[in-house]
Amino acid sequence: MNEGKSMDGSCYYSVLGVRTDASSSQIRSAYRKLALEWHPDKWANKAPSLAGEANRRFQKIQEAYSVLSDHSKKSMYDAGVLDLADDIDDKEGMGDFLHDLMKMMDQNAGAKVESMEDLQKTFVEMFGDDLREFMEKQDQTDRKRARVSVDKASRSRSSACR
Repeated sequence: MNEGKSMDGSCYYSVLGVRTDASSSQIRSAYRKLALEWHPDKWANKAPSLAGEANRRFQKIQEAYSVLSDHSKKSMYDAGVLDLADDIDDKEGMGDFLHDLMKMMDQNAGAKVESMEDLQKTFVEMFGDDLREFMEKQDQTDRKRARVSVDKASRSRSSACR
């Protein structure tokens, strides 16, 4: 994941022309100004030859605003874990999972401090079945590898004895 980068590699803050510590009102104001300036309909009438470029910039501006105006997406983006390019082909829902996780963390802010045991219990409740499945598959794979290794070793010993 590219920390602080959009799908095309540009920084969302620089797309909107704001600092990384900009307030939500500054972000909204910059978005409105740029959206008006680069709206494709405006450029289609003014300079049809630049309409494609205007459309591309307008889309980048909208993408940047959609992330920076959403508190949880912005937090993930700032932490470097939001990768919209991966979310397009995200078959496992990892982007959704991270988004939901950040939302839960925000909602839980100020709640009682949990012990490691509480966190471990929650983790097992969430992933227990998946972990059990994974461990069973891993165990089967290890047993197959062990059988193959034993078979190879016995073959090499028997051929060495001849």
